[in-house]
Amino acid sequence: MPLILPGNVGSATAATGFNVANSCRFDTASGDFLNRTQGTGNADVFTVSVWIKRIDLGESGIFIVFTNASNYTKFGIDANNKLKYDDYQAAQKADLVSTQVLRDTSAWYHLVCGVNTGNSTEADRVKFWINGERVSSFVTNTQYSLNQDTMVNKGGVGIINKLQNNAVGKSSYMAEYVFIDGQQLDADQFGEFDSDSGIWKPINVSGLTFGTNGFYLDFEDSSALGNDAAGSNNYTTNNLTAVDQSTDTCTNNFATLNPLNLTESNASFSEGNLKFTNTLNSSPYHGLAHGTVAVANGKWYFEVRVDAVGGTAMSIGVENVELFSKNNVAGQVGIGYFNNGNVYIRGSSTGSMPTYTTDDMIGIALDMDNTKVYFHKNGTYINSGNPTSGSTGTGAFSLNAAETLVTPAVSNYQSGICNVNFGSPYFAISSGNTDGNGYGNFKYAVPSGYYALNTKNLAEYG
Repeated sequence: MPLILPGNVGSATAATGFNVANSCRFDTASGDFLNRTQGTGNADVFTVSVWIKRIDLGESGIFIVFTNASNYTKFGIDANNKLKYDDYQAAQKADLVSTQVLRDTSAWYHLVCGVNTGNSTEADRVKFWINGERVSSFVTNTQYSLNQDTMVNKGGVGIINKLQNNAVGKSSYMAEYVFIDGQQLDADQFGEFDSDSGIWKPINVSGLTFGTNGFYLDFEDSSALGNDAAGSNNYTTNNLTAVDQSTDTCTNNFATLNPLNLTESNASFSEGNLKFTNTLNSSPYHGLAHGTVAVANGKWYFEVRVDAVGGTAMSIGVENVELFSKNNVAGQVGIGYFNNGNVYIRGSSTGSMPTYTTDDMIGIALDMDNTKVYFHKNGTYINSGNPTSGSTGTGAFSLNAAETLVTPAVSNYQSGICNVNFGSPYFAISSGNTDGNGYGNFKYAVPSGYYALNTKNLAEYG
């Protein structure tokens, strides 16, 4: 199961002078996509580069120009989670499918597709890269005939996050989206391997020549997420709003909930794997979700907003990763604060605390250095808790000695809906509280010495 662990935090560990500030969160259920009518450019030579963090597995449309289901040029991820380039113009013109699969929902991938149908070497007319490595193994590898026109840059409509049947693709975060008109570039024009860690990381692309129809979407303008930072080839937003701008990026990967470890078939995630819904109970099991980040030390903070509760069995807390394989009976969350006011520690109630319901915000302060957990309801810590009390653990609930690797966990029963904020929320928060490093956007103040669950902080404190 994909999980970000201490010491394995991805590109955020790489020393770099270039950091990506924002991404765009595309949600399938909301019908999110970008589109733009292209001008005339080079129909034979172009490059697409994008960093993507998958939310749902399945068919995803990264870039497509199409007239209808029988006439299109598309670069994306297929239903089997493999990288795919497909050109169909009444008949198949090109069709490439990688052997590699892209099914880690906790990771950021860098994907590049470079096309030059006039390349004298047939195998180089369409080229793929994944995280800086050229793809050399294919399930299908049908290259263009020499100098075959694509549908790109011929005045059609370019669309991001749609498929050839005009359906919206699977949900994802995208960052550093670049389209180059007139050049077939390699991945090293968009990223590099860090000399110390060997990790593939983004570089500043603002100095590239983008061409007539080229563009650079950095997603830094929340009021215009389709803004071309390199020129005037802006994209029109469809169903995207300011809250779809995220600080979860390829240089600072925030925790989300993990769809690959969902225990109840009637439970589901949406909104960037931050909204958790359970529609039906299969007694005695409840829908249980875990975070994509696990920690062994350090001090960490996150919040959960309640949208609906079903019965008395919504639980918010943390769990040891060793319990992942077990069914989630009531109270199975390692240390969980239930909406009926009980706090369960490994299935045993510690007594009555304040209840919570719709629109309440629960905060969790996890002190792995002192093996303590603190909860607040709407900013007031229950049990008179004090997260800065250290080994004293004033008002805390204690982990046991075996719980050495812990992740956030939430459990829903029947109609339960909750929204987890690890610091890059999908809903608007006006208070704008950050951690001591300036990361995150929380409703309530982050306790001194506690940090948002992202890879920048994990590299320093995890």
